[in-house]
Amino acid sequence: MTGRNELWPCAVLAETTALVQRLADAMRFGLIATGVNILSASGPGSEQSVSHLHFHVVPRWVDGGFSTWPAGRSQHRVSGDPAARISDVLAVDAQGRS
Repeated sequence: MTGRNELWPCAVLAETTALVQRLADAMRFGLIATGVNILSASGPGSEQSVSHLHFHVVPRWVDGGFSTWPAGRSQHRVSGDPAARISDVLAVDAQGRS
């Protein structure tokens, strides 16, 4: 398989992109992030760390203190459990879709 569509059918990519966008929205609202970077690297020349399709969804704040490809952790601290906050927003979003 050499063609892009042969490796990743358009429907799979569309569903994946929609999920990434939902997660980015949940981070913005649940973590009160001022922005979100959605990053993906494809191939060894891109500094890809694992050889499969994946996305980094990174919440950002003006005072975060790191660049687009973080080498460390953000200096911003979220109160409470970040995973629970994101999960709560995703659950409300899922209820709205029903």
